[in-house]
Amino acid sequence: MSAGGGLLVAGTTSDAGKSMLTAGICRWLHREGVRVAPFKAQNMSNNSAVVLDTAPDGTLRAGEIGRAQALQAYACGLAPSVRFNPVLLKPGSDRTSQVVLLGSVVGSVDARNYRAMRDRLRDTAWATLADLRREYDAVICEGAGSPTEINLREGDYVNMGLARAADLPVIVVGDIDRGGVFAALYGTLALLSPADQALLAGFVVNKFRGDAGLLQPGLDALAELTGRPFYGVLPWDSRIWLDGEDSLAYGGVLGRPAPAHGSQWLRVSVVRLPRVSNATDAEALAAEPGVLVRLTTEPADLADADLVVIPGSKSTVDDLEWLRGKGLDDAVRAHVAAGKPLLGICGGYQMLARSITDEVESRRGSVPGLGILPSHIGFAARKTLGRPTGTAFGGVPVAGYEIHHGLVTAWDEAVEPFVRLPDGTGEGAVAGNVYGTHWHGALESDGVRRAFLTAAARQAGRSGFVVAPDTRFADLRAATVDLLADLVAEHLDTAALLRLVEKGAPAGLPTVGPGAPR
Repeated sequence: MSAGGGLLVAGTTSDAGKSMLTAGICRWLHREGVRVAPFKAQNMSNNSAVVLDTAPDGTLRAGEIGRAQALQAYACGLAPSVRFNPVLLKPGSDRTSQVVLLGSVVGSVDARNYRAMRDRLRDTAWATLADLRREYDAVICEGAGSPTEINLREGDYVNMGLARAADLPVIVVGDIDRGGVFAALYGTLALLSPADQALLAGFVVNKFRGDAGLLQPGLDALAELTGRPFYGVLPWDSRIWLDGEDSLAYGGVLGRPAPAHGSQWLRVSVVRLPRVSNATDAEALAAEPGVLVRLTTEPADLADADLVVIPGSKSTVDDLEWLRGKGLDDAVRAHVAAGKPLLGICGGYQMLARSITDEVESRRGSVPGLGILPSHIGFAARKTLGRPTGTAFGGVPVAGYEIHHGLVTAWDEAVEPFVRLPDGTGEGAVAGNVYGTHWHGALESDGVRRAFLTAAARQAGRSGFVVAPDTRFADLRAATVDLLADLVAEHLDTAALLRLVEKGAPAGLPTVGPGAPR
Protein backbone atom coordinates (compact mmCIF):
# COMPACT_ATOMS: atom_id res chain seq x y z
CA MET A 1 0.00 0.00 0.00
CA SER A 2 1.36 3.43 -0.91
CA ALA A 3 1.35 6.27 1.60
CA GLY A 4 -1.69 8.48 1.99
CA GLY A 5 -4.59 6.10 2.55
CA GLY A 6 -7.20 7.03 5.09
CA LEU A 7 -10.59 6.42 6.64
CA LEU A 8 -12.84 8.28 9.09
CA VAL A 9 -14.80 6.21 11.61
CA ALA A 10 -17.85 8.19 12.70
CA GLY A 11 -20.67 7.22 15.05
CA THR A 12 -24.35 7.89 15.46
CA THR A 13 -23.71 9.00 19.06
CA SER A 14 -21.00 9.29 21.66
CA ASP A 15 -19.94 5.86 22.94
CA ALA A 16 -21.32 4.12 19.86
CA GLY A 17 -18.02 2.26 19.50
CA LYS A 18 -15.90 4.63 17.38
CA SER A 19 -12.83 4.41 19.59
CA MET A 20 -12.78 0.64 19.85
CA LEU A 21 -13.62 0.09 16.17
CA THR A 22 -10.81 2.44 15.21
CA ALA A 23 -8.43 0.55 17.48
CA GLY A 24 -9.58 -2.76 16.00
CA ILE A 25 -9.07 -1.60 12.40
CA CYS A 26 -5.67 -0.19 13.36
CA ARG A 27 -4.59 -3.48 14.94
CA TRP A 28 -5.92 -5.52 12.01
CA LEU A 29 -4.03 -3.35 9.49
CA HIS A 30 -0.87 -3.51 11.62
CA ARG A 31 -1.07 -7.30 11.64
CA GLU A 32 -1.45 -7.19 7.84
CA GLY A 33 1.87 -5.34 7.58
CA VAL A 34 0.37 -1.90 6.86
CA ARG A 35 2.17 1.11 8.31
CA VAL A 36 -0.84 2.63 10.05
CA ALA A 37 -1.38 5.49 12.52
CA PRO A 38 -4.45 6.73 14.43
CA PHE A 39 -5.80 10.28 14.43
CA LYS A 40 -8.50 12.29 16.16
CA ALA A 41 -8.53 15.94 15.21
CA GLN A 42 -10.25 17.07 18.41
CA ASN A 43 -11.15 15.08 21.46
CA MET A 44 -13.21 16.26 24.42
CA SER A 45 -12.30 14.15 27.42
CA ASN A 46 -10.77 14.33 30.86
CA ASN A 47 -9.35 10.83 30.40
CA SER A 48 -5.96 11.71 28.97
CA ALA A 49 -2.56 10.11 28.66
CA VAL A 50 0.88 11.64 29.01
CA VAL A 51 3.11 11.00 26.01
CA LEU A 52 6.75 11.81 25.32
CA ASP A 53 7.63 13.36 21.96
CA THR A 54 11.01 14.45 20.69
CA ALA A 55 11.20 18.24 20.45
CA PRO A 56 13.11 19.99 17.60
CA ASP A 57 16.13 20.37 19.89
CA GLY A 58 16.22 16.60 20.47
CA THR A 59 14.88 16.66 24.03
CA LEU A 60 11.85 14.72 25.17
CA ARG A 61 8.75 16.83 25.75
CA ALA A 62 5.75 15.62 27.75
CA GLY A 63 2.29 16.28 26.34
CA GLU A 64 -1.33 15.15 26.69
CA ILE A 65 -3.61 13.27 24.32
CA GLY A 66 -6.87 11.38 24.74
CA ARG A 67 -6.49 7.90 26.21
CA ALA A 68 -8.29 6.38 23.24
CA GLN A 69 -5.59 7.64 20.89
CA ALA A 70 -2.90 6.22 23.18
CA LEU A 71 -4.63 2.83 22.98
CA GLN A 72 -4.99 3.16 19.20
CA ALA A 73 -1.28 3.99 18.89
CA TYR A 74 -0.52 0.85 20.88
CA ALA A 75 -2.74 -1.08 18.48
CA CYS A 76 -0.64 0.28 15.61
CA GLY A 77 2.60 -0.78 17.29
CA LEU A 78 3.55 2.87 17.78
CA ALA A 79 4.58 4.99 20.72
CA PRO A 80 1.78 7.50 21.41
CA SER A 81 2.36 11.00 20.07
CA VAL A 82 0.67 14.37 20.38
CA ARG A 83 0.25 14.25 16.60
CA PHE A 84 -2.37 11.53 16.96
CA ASN A 85 -4.69 13.91 18.87
CA PRO A 86 -3.60 17.48 18.14
CA VAL A 87 -6.54 19.15 19.93
CA LEU A 88 -7.75 17.98 23.33
CA LEU A 89 -10.51 19.83 25.18
CA LYS A 90 -10.70 19.06 28.91
CA PRO A 91 -14.02 20.22 30.39
CA GLY A 92 -13.67 21.96 33.74
CA SER A 93 -17.36 22.85 33.95
CA ASP A 94 -20.50 22.64 31.84
CA ARG A 95 -19.43 25.80 29.99
CA THR A 96 -15.63 25.94 29.84
CA SER A 97 -12.84 23.64 28.71
CA GLN A 98 -9.07 23.75 28.92
CA VAL A 99 -7.49 23.65 25.46
CA VAL A 100 -4.50 21.38 24.88
CA LEU A 101 -2.87 21.94 21.48
CA LEU A 102 -0.22 19.47 20.34
CA GLY A 103 0.14 18.35 23.94
CA SER A 104 0.43 21.74 25.67
CA VAL A 105 -2.16 23.93 27.38
CA VAL A 106 -2.81 27.09 25.33
CA GLY A 107 -5.80 28.52 27.18
CA SER A 108 -9.44 27.84 27.88
CA VAL A 109 -12.57 28.26 25.81
CA ASP A 110 -16.28 28.70 26.28
CA ALA A 111 -19.12 29.13 23.81
CA ARG A 112 -18.25 32.81 23.37
CA ASN A 113 -14.53 32.63 22.57
CA TYR A 114 -14.36 29.23 20.87
CA ARG A 115 -14.91 30.80 17.46
CA ALA A 116 -11.89 33.06 17.94
CA MET A 117 -9.62 30.06 18.60
CA ARG A 118 -11.28 27.59 16.23
CA ASP A 119 -9.39 28.54 13.08
CA ARG A 120 -6.04 28.00 14.80
CA LEU A 121 -7.13 24.62 16.14
CA ARG A 122 -8.55 23.55 12.79
CA ASP A 123 -5.48 24.57 10.79
CA THR A 124 -3.16 22.76 13.21
CA ALA A 125 -5.27 19.60 13.15
CA TRP A 126 -5.56 19.47 9.38
CA ALA A 127 -1.86 20.17 8.83
CA THR A 128 -0.98 17.42 11.33
CA LEU A 129 -3.17 14.90 9.49
CA ALA A 130 -1.58 15.86 6.17
CA ASP A 131 1.88 15.20 7.64
CA LEU A 132 0.81 11.82 8.99
CA ARG A 133 -0.64 10.76 5.64
CA ARG A 134 2.67 11.51 3.96
CA GLU A 135 4.45 9.39 6.56
CA TYR A 136 2.15 6.36 6.88
CA ASP A 137 0.44 4.00 4.47
CA ALA A 138 -2.88 4.63 6.19
CA VAL A 139 -4.28 6.91 8.86
CA ILE A 140 -7.47 5.72 10.57
CA CYS A 141 -9.29 8.76 11.92
CA GLU A 142 -11.90 8.79 14.65
CA GLY A 143 -14.72 11.30 14.60
CA ALA A 144 -16.28 12.95 17.65
CA GLY A 145 -19.86 12.65 18.85
CA SER A 146 -22.04 12.50 15.74
CA PRO A 147 -21.09 13.75 12.26
CA THR A 148 -24.62 15.14 11.92
CA GLU A 149 -24.60 17.84 14.58
CA ILE A 150 -26.30 20.28 12.21
CA ASN A 151 -26.02 23.16 14.67
CA LEU A 152 -22.22 22.85 14.58
CA ARG A 153 -21.55 21.84 10.96
CA GLU A 154 -20.31 25.27 9.83
CA GLY A 155 -17.29 25.12 12.11
CA ASP A 156 -16.77 21.36 12.16
CA TYR A 157 -13.20 20.21 11.55
CA VAL A 158 -13.44 16.83 13.28
CA ASN A 159 -16.15 14.91 11.42
CA MET A 160 -17.45 15.73 7.93
CA GLY A 161 -15.42 18.93 7.89
CA LEU A 162 -12.29 16.82 8.24
CA ALA A 163 -13.53 14.27 5.70
CA ARG A 164 -14.22 16.99 3.15
CA ALA A 165 -10.90 18.74 3.72
CA ALA A 166 -8.88 15.52 3.45
CA ASP A 167 -11.15 13.66 1.00
CA LEU A 168 -11.63 10.80 3.46
CA PRO A 169 -14.19 8.03 3.05
CA VAL A 170 -16.47 7.70 6.08
CA ILE A 171 -18.11 4.73 7.75
CA VAL A 172 -20.71 5.22 10.49
CA VAL A 173 -21.02 2.83 13.43
CA GLY A 174 -24.27 2.50 15.39
CA ASP A 175 -24.81 0.84 18.78
CA ILE A 176 -27.73 -1.55 18.40
CA ASP A 177 -27.69 -2.32 22.12
CA ARG A 178 -29.33 1.07 22.71
CA GLY A 179 -32.13 0.43 20.22
CA GLY A 180 -33.19 2.50 17.23
CA VAL A 181 -30.03 1.80 15.29
CA PHE A 182 -31.66 1.84 11.82
CA ALA A 183 -33.29 5.20 12.40
CA ALA A 184 -30.04 6.56 13.82
CA LEU A 185 -27.99 5.38 10.84
CA TYR A 186 -30.50 6.64 8.28
CA GLY A 187 -30.89 9.97 10.06
CA THR A 188 -27.13 10.43 10.30
CA LEU A 189 -26.90 10.17 6.51
CA ALA A 190 -30.14 11.94 5.59
CA LEU A 191 -29.38 15.18 7.48
CA LEU A 192 -26.03 15.67 5.73
CA SER A 193 -25.51 17.90 2.71
CA PRO A 194 -25.08 16.20 -0.69
CA ALA A 195 -21.34 16.91 -0.63
CA ASP A 196 -21.00 15.33 2.81
CA GLN A 197 -23.17 12.36 1.82
CA ALA A 198 -20.88 11.69 -1.13
CA LEU A 199 -18.15 10.62 1.33
CA LEU A 200 -20.30 8.47 3.63
CA ALA A 201 -19.61 5.04 2.17
CA GLY A 202 -21.46 2.67 4.50
CA PHE A 203 -22.36 1.43 7.95
CA VAL A 204 -21.31 -0.90 10.76
CA VAL A 205 -23.62 -2.24 13.48
CA ASN A 206 -22.00 -2.63 16.89
CA LYS A 207 -22.83 -4.67 20.04
CA PHE A 208 -25.32 -7.04 18.44
CA ARG A 209 -26.72 -9.91 20.52
CA GLY A 210 -28.83 -12.75 19.22
CA ASP A 211 -29.68 -14.37 15.89
CA ALA A 212 -28.06 -12.51 13.01
CA GLY A 213 -30.73 -13.83 10.68
CA LEU A 214 -33.33 -11.69 12.45
CA LEU A 215 -31.26 -8.59 11.74
CA GLN A 216 -30.64 -9.24 8.05
CA PRO A 217 -33.98 -7.89 6.70
CA GLY A 218 -33.27 -4.55 8.37
CA LEU A 219 -29.75 -4.43 6.96
CA ASP A 220 -31.05 -5.19 3.48
CA ALA A 221 -33.80 -2.58 3.72
CA LEU A 222 -31.51 0.19 4.90
CA ALA A 223 -28.90 -0.66 2.27
CA GLU A 224 -31.61 -0.36 -0.38
CA LEU A 225 -32.93 2.91 1.05
CA THR A 226 -29.51 4.54 1.25
CA GLY A 227 -27.60 2.91 -1.57
CA ARG A 228 -24.84 2.06 0.87
CA PRO A 229 -23.64 -1.30 2.19
CA PHE A 230 -23.19 -2.60 5.68
CA TYR A 231 -19.54 -3.49 6.18
CA GLY A 232 -20.49 -5.90 8.93
CA VAL A 233 -22.10 -6.52 12.30
CA LEU A 234 -19.88 -6.65 15.37
CA PRO A 235 -21.13 -8.81 18.23
CA TRP A 236 -21.48 -7.68 21.81
CA ASP A 237 -18.46 -9.04 23.69
CA SER A 238 -18.18 -8.85 27.47
CA ARG A 239 -14.39 -8.93 27.30
CA ILE A 240 -14.25 -5.41 25.84
CA TRP A 241 -14.30 -2.96 28.71
CA LEU A 242 -10.74 -1.75 29.22
CA ASP A 243 -9.66 1.84 28.48
CA GLY A 244 -13.19 3.22 28.22
CA GLU A 245 -12.72 6.89 27.35
CA ASP A 246 -16.20 8.33 27.13
CA SER A 247 -17.97 9.23 30.36
CA LEU A 248 -20.96 7.19 29.17
CA ALA A 249 -18.79 4.08 29.47
CA TYR A 250 -18.83 4.26 33.27
CA GLY A 251 -21.62 3.16 35.53
CA GLY A 252 -22.27 0.35 37.97
CA VAL A 253 -19.86 -2.58 38.13
CA LEU A 254 -16.62 -1.97 36.27
CA GLY A 255 -15.23 -4.70 34.07
CA ARG A 256 -16.06 -8.38 34.27
CA PRO A 257 -15.04 -9.63 37.76
CA ALA A 258 -13.32 -13.01 37.74
CA PRO A 259 -13.86 -15.49 40.62
CA ALA A 260 -11.90 -14.89 43.79
CA HIS A 261 -8.75 -16.89 44.46
CA GLY A 262 -9.44 -16.97 48.19
CA SER A 263 -12.60 -17.41 50.24
CA GLN A 264 -13.55 -13.72 50.21
CA TRP A 265 -14.02 -10.92 47.71
CA LEU A 266 -12.75 -7.38 48.10
CA ARG A 267 -15.45 -4.76 47.50
CA VAL A 268 -14.25 -1.43 46.10
CA SER A 269 -16.36 1.73 45.74
CA VAL A 270 -14.99 4.41 43.41
CA VAL A 271 -16.61 7.83 43.82
CA ARG A 272 -17.98 8.92 40.43
CA LEU A 273 -17.10 12.62 40.53
CA PRO A 274 -18.94 14.93 38.08
CA ARG A 275 -15.66 16.06 36.51
CA VAL A 276 -13.85 12.77 36.99
CA SER A 277 -10.45 12.61 35.33
CA ASN A 278 -8.69 9.38 34.41
CA ALA A 279 -11.16 7.15 36.20
CA THR A 280 -9.47 4.43 34.15
CA ASP A 281 -7.14 4.09 37.16
CA ALA A 282 -9.86 1.91 38.68
CA GLU A 283 -9.60 -0.52 35.77
CA ALA A 284 -6.37 -1.96 37.13
CA LEU A 285 -8.23 -2.90 40.32
CA ALA A 286 -11.14 -4.33 38.35
CA ALA A 287 -8.72 -6.53 36.41
CA GLU A 288 -7.94 -8.52 39.55
CA PRO A 289 -9.89 -11.73 40.28
CA GLY A 290 -12.05 -11.39 43.37
CA VAL A 291 -12.12 -7.59 43.28
CA LEU A 292 -15.57 -6.09 42.69
CA VAL A 293 -15.31 -2.43 41.63
CA ARG A 294 -18.37 -0.19 41.61
CA LEU A 295 -18.55 3.41 40.46
CA THR A 296 -21.00 5.26 42.64
CA THR A 297 -22.39 8.62 43.69
CA GLU A 298 -24.25 7.30 46.75
CA PRO A 299 -23.00 7.39 50.38
CA ALA A 300 -24.75 4.07 51.06
CA ASP A 301 -22.41 2.33 48.62
CA LEU A 302 -19.43 3.45 50.70
CA ALA A 303 -20.91 2.08 53.91
CA ASP A 304 -20.27 -1.57 53.04
CA ALA A 305 -17.15 -1.06 50.89
CA ASP A 306 -13.85 -2.59 51.91
CA LEU A 307 -11.86 -0.01 49.95
CA VAL A 308 -12.95 3.47 48.87
CA VAL A 309 -11.21 5.27 46.01
CA ILE A 310 -11.54 8.99 45.22
CA PRO A 311 -10.17 9.33 41.67
CA GLY A 312 -8.82 12.29 39.76
CA SER A 313 -10.80 15.40 38.93
CA LYS A 314 -10.48 18.18 36.35
CA SER A 315 -11.88 20.59 38.96
CA THR A 316 -10.84 19.50 42.43
CA VAL A 317 -12.52 22.29 44.40
CA ASP A 318 -15.83 22.09 42.54
CA ASP A 319 -15.97 18.31 42.84
CA LEU A 320 -15.09 18.56 46.54
CA GLU A 321 -18.09 20.87 46.98
CA TRP A 322 -20.26 18.32 45.13
CA LEU A 323 -18.92 15.52 47.32
CA ARG A 324 -19.93 17.47 50.43
CA GLY A 325 -23.34 18.25 48.98
CA LYS A 326 -24.00 14.54 48.45
CA GLY A 327 -22.96 13.65 52.00
CA LEU A 328 -20.06 11.61 50.68
CA ASP A 329 -17.58 13.50 52.84
CA ASP A 330 -19.14 12.08 56.01
CA ALA A 331 -19.26 8.62 54.43
CA VAL A 332 -15.55 8.83 53.56
CA ARG A 333 -14.64 9.95 57.09
CA ALA A 334 -16.72 7.16 58.62
CA HIS A 335 -14.97 4.65 56.38
CA VAL A 336 -11.54 5.88 57.50
CA ALA A 337 -12.59 6.02 61.15
CA ALA A 338 -13.60 2.36 60.91
CA GLY A 339 -10.01 1.55 59.98
CA LYS A 340 -10.80 0.66 56.38
CA PRO A 341 -8.49 1.74 53.55
CA LEU A 342 -8.98 4.90 51.48
CA LEU A 343 -7.07 5.75 48.28
CA GLY A 344 -7.00 9.22 46.76
CA ILE A 345 -5.54 9.66 43.28
CA CYS A 346 -4.50 13.06 41.90
CA GLY A 347 -7.51 15.35 42.50
CA GLY A 348 -8.88 12.80 44.96
CA TYR A 349 -5.54 12.93 46.82
CA GLN A 350 -5.72 16.73 46.90
CA MET A 351 -9.22 16.61 48.44
CA LEU A 352 -7.80 14.76 51.46
CA ALA A 353 -5.73 17.79 52.49
CA ARG A 354 -6.52 20.25 55.29
CA SER A 355 -6.64 23.20 52.91
CA ILE A 356 -6.70 23.81 49.16
CA THR A 357 -5.77 27.13 47.57
CA ASP A 358 -6.88 27.31 43.94
CA GLU A 359 -6.60 30.44 41.80
CA VAL A 360 -6.09 28.40 38.62
CA GLU A 361 -8.91 25.90 37.95
CA SER A 362 -11.89 26.93 40.06
CA ARG A 363 -10.41 30.30 41.12
CA ARG A 364 -12.16 29.87 44.44
CA GLY A 365 -9.17 30.86 46.56
CA SER A 366 -8.61 28.98 49.81
CA VAL A 367 -11.14 26.34 50.86
CA PRO A 368 -11.00 23.61 53.51
CA GLY A 369 -10.21 20.09 52.36
CA LEU A 370 -11.48 16.92 53.97
CA GLY A 371 -8.71 17.12 56.56
CA ILE A 372 -7.90 13.44 56.38
CA LEU A 373 -4.22 14.03 55.56
CA PRO A 374 -2.08 16.73 57.28
CA SER A 375 -1.24 18.42 54.00
CA HIS A 376 -1.93 21.72 52.23
CA ILE A 377 -2.46 22.04 48.47
CA GLY A 378 -1.72 24.99 46.21
CA PHE A 379 -2.43 25.26 42.49
CA ALA A 380 0.34 26.31 40.11
CA ALA A 381 -0.35 27.99 36.76
CA ARG A 382 2.02 25.58 35.02
CA LYS A 383 0.69 22.04 34.72
CA THR A 384 2.88 19.19 35.93
CA LEU A 385 3.23 16.57 33.19
CA GLY A 386 5.50 13.58 33.38
CA ARG A 387 6.03 9.83 33.27
CA PRO A 388 7.95 9.18 36.51
CA THR A 389 9.26 5.94 37.97
CA GLY A 390 10.18 4.87 41.46
CA THR A 391 9.51 2.20 44.07
CA ALA A 392 6.67 1.59 46.52
CA PHE A 393 5.73 -0.88 49.28
CA GLY A 394 9.29 -1.61 50.28
CA GLY A 395 11.06 -1.46 46.94
CA VAL A 396 8.52 -2.71 44.39
CA PRO A 397 9.11 -0.96 41.01
CA VAL A 398 6.34 1.42 39.97
CA ALA A 399 5.69 3.66 36.97
CA GLY A 400 2.95 6.21 36.43
CA TYR A 401 2.06 9.49 34.81
CA GLU A 402 1.30 12.92 36.24
CA ILE A 403 -1.25 15.50 34.99
CA HIS A 404 -2.06 18.15 37.60
CA HIS A 405 -1.91 21.80 38.59
CA GLY A 406 -2.30 21.12 42.32
CA LEU A 407 0.83 20.55 44.41
CA VAL A 408 1.52 19.76 48.05
CA THR A 409 2.86 23.02 49.48
CA ALA A 410 3.27 21.94 53.12
CA TRP A 411 2.89 19.10 55.57
CA ASP A 412 1.82 19.74 59.17
CA GLU A 413 3.14 16.33 60.17
CA ALA A 414 5.56 13.93 58.56
CA VAL A 415 4.07 10.98 56.68
CA GLU A 416 5.50 8.09 54.74
CA PRO A 417 5.54 8.64 50.97
CA PHE A 418 3.51 6.45 48.66
CA VAL A 419 6.41 6.34 46.19
CA ARG A 420 10.17 6.63 46.67
CA LEU A 421 11.79 8.45 43.75
CA PRO A 422 15.23 7.58 42.35
CA ASP A 423 16.72 10.73 43.93
CA GLY A 424 15.61 9.60 47.39
CA THR A 425 12.67 11.99 47.73
CA GLY A 426 9.10 10.86 48.09
CA GLU A 427 5.71 11.41 46.46
CA GLY A 428 2.27 10.93 47.89
CA ALA A 429 1.42 9.66 51.33
CA VAL A 430 0.71 6.57 53.39
CA ALA A 431 -0.82 7.39 56.76
CA GLY A 432 -2.15 4.23 58.35
CA ASN A 433 -5.15 3.18 56.28
CA VAL A 434 -5.06 6.32 54.07
CA TYR A 435 -3.13 6.31 50.79
CA GLY A 436 -2.66 9.17 48.36
CA THR A 437 -0.67 9.87 45.21
CA HIS A 438 -0.64 12.26 42.27
CA TRP A 439 0.44 9.37 40.02
CA HIS A 440 -2.12 7.99 37.61
CA GLY A 441 -1.42 4.50 36.34
CA ALA A 442 0.58 3.41 39.39
CA LEU A 443 -1.75 0.45 39.93
CA GLU A 444 -0.98 -0.84 36.42
CA SER A 445 2.39 -1.89 37.91
CA ASP A 446 1.50 -5.45 38.85
CA GLY A 447 3.69 -5.76 41.93
CA VAL A 448 2.46 -2.49 43.42
CA ARG A 449 -1.17 -3.37 42.78
CA ARG A 450 -0.76 -6.75 44.48
CA ALA A 451 1.00 -5.23 47.49
CA PHE A 452 -1.61 -2.49 47.81
CA LEU A 453 -4.56 -4.88 47.58
CA THR A 454 -2.97 -7.23 50.11
CA ALA A 455 -2.54 -4.35 52.57
CA ALA A 456 -6.04 -3.00 51.84
CA ALA A 457 -7.64 -6.43 52.41
CA ARG A 458 -5.85 -6.78 55.74
CA GLN A 459 -7.01 -3.34 56.89
CA ALA A 460 -10.56 -4.07 55.74
CA GLY A 461 -10.66 -7.32 57.70
CA ARG A 462 -10.85 -9.47 54.59
CA SER A 463 -8.42 -12.17 55.68
CA GLY A 464 -9.93 -14.59 53.17
CA PHE A 465 -9.02 -12.41 50.19
CA VAL A 466 -5.99 -13.69 48.28
CA VAL A 467 -4.51 -11.59 45.51
CA ALA A 468 -3.91 -13.44 42.24
CA PRO A 469 -0.20 -14.01 41.63
CA ASP A 470 -0.35 -13.94 37.83
CA THR A 471 -2.56 -11.05 36.71
CA ARG A 472 -0.60 -8.92 34.24
CA PHE A 473 -2.27 -5.69 33.29
CA ALA A 474 -0.13 -5.20 30.18
CA ASP A 475 -1.23 -8.61 28.92
CA LEU A 476 -4.87 -7.63 29.42
CA ARG A 477 -4.39 -4.51 27.30
CA ALA A 478 -2.65 -6.52 24.58
CA ALA A 479 -5.44 -9.10 24.64
CA THR A 480 -8.03 -6.33 24.28
CA VAL A 481 -6.59 -4.84 21.10
CA ASP A 482 -5.97 -8.30 19.64
CA LEU A 483 -9.57 -9.23 20.38
CA LEU A 484 -10.76 -6.06 18.63
CA ALA A 485 -8.68 -6.97 15.58
CA ASP A 486 -10.03 -10.53 15.64
CA LEU A 487 -13.60 -9.20 15.65
CA VAL A 488 -12.84 -6.90 12.72
CA ALA A 489 -11.25 -9.74 10.75
CA GLU A 490 -14.09 -12.17 11.46
CA HIS A 491 -17.17 -9.96 11.23
CA LEU A 492 -16.37 -7.10 8.85
CA ASP A 493 -15.81 -7.07 5.10
CA THR A 494 -12.12 -6.29 5.42
CA ALA A 495 -11.48 -6.44 1.68
CA ALA A 496 -14.07 -3.70 1.16
CA LEU A 497 -12.64 -1.66 4.05
CA LEU A 498 -9.18 -1.94 2.56
CA ARG A 499 -10.50 -0.64 -0.77
CA LEU A 500 -11.98 2.34 1.03
CA VAL A 501 -8.70 3.08 2.77
CA GLU A 502 -6.74 2.84 -0.48
CA LYS A 503 -9.12 4.35 -3.02
CA GLY A 504 -11.57 6.51 -1.06
CA ALA A 505 -15.36 6.61 -1.22
CA PRO A 506 -16.85 5.11 -4.39
CA ALA A 507 -18.21 7.54 -6.95
CA GLY A 508 -21.90 7.98 -7.52
CA LEU A 509 -23.23 7.37 -4.02
CA PRO A 510 -26.86 8.56 -3.99
CA THR A 511 -28.15 11.47 -1.95
CA VAL A 512 -31.09 10.75 0.34
CA GLY A 513 -33.50 13.27 1.82
CA PRO A 514 -34.22 15.56 3.38
CA GLY A 515 -30.58 16.70 3.38
CA ALA A 516 -28.99 19.34 5.56
CA PRO A 517 -31.32 22.19 6.58
CA ARG A 518 -30.59 25.53 4.99
